[in-house]
Amino acid sequence: MSNDNDIILSSATSMSTLTINEVSKDGFGYNPSVGPQSNIITPEASTFLLSSKKSIITNNPNSIYDKNIINKKNLEISLSSLAFLFCEMVNWCHSNSKGIQDLETRLNGLGYQVGQRYIELIKLREGFKTNKREVKIVEILQFIHGTFWKAIFGKTANELEKSQDVLNEYMITDNVPLMSKFISIPKEYGELNCSAFMAGIIEGALDSSAFFANVTAHSVPITGYPLRTVFLIKFDDSLSIRESLRS
Repeated sequence: MSNDNDIILSSATSMSTLTINEVSKDGFGYNPSVGPQSNIITPEASTFLLSSKKSIITNNPNSIYDKNIINKKNLEISLSSLAFLFCEMVNWCHSNSKGIQDLETRLNGLGYQVGQRYIELIKLREGFKTNKREVKIVEILQFIHGTFWKAIFGKTANELEKSQDVLNEYMITDNVPLMSKFISIPKEYGELNCSAFMAGIIEGALDSSAFFANVTAHSVPITGYPLRTVFLIKFDDSLSIRESLRS
């Protein structure tokens, strides 16, 4: 049902009246009435862009170009903002998934990209202190369990264990996973584990460090820790051969 406030486009309206014919005050920029040719950068436009970039870099004391990537100050972010962002990520994955498994796979993929990038940043910051690169499975797991976990989640993981039955299988346990703290799972999605995002972070970090593995998240609640999650890490068989050659 329409009312006086509805916006109706008349078919008799000429398309020419819907274009932007004004030229920017700087003499360049995209003009829909002209088309792609309006994006051609003239010598005058080039001079203006270069002078603008220079003024941004030199005149702004808070410019991103002046910030030191090694600086560790003010790294904390709002927990409520993080929770809101993660909830939106879960909703987006849910709206595009075909089931629980597909939803967890999408969350894992998003986390994987975070892990790839974050370990590079942490290594860059820590490298100036220790100048060390992990070359063994135990070493990289201790790094993930400790330094990496604390940098990205604000605390170290609770446990790091090796499977007694399966070769190259390890477990990292977090009693209170940060990313699952504010997620409410509907009954029809009772098997869903949103910590698949954190599993993707671990997998991305390991792969970027040349420790290729498959990481999955499993809910193992105990008294006092209903969100307790075990991240099962299964390393590629080739890593056993690589370590045997180094020993």
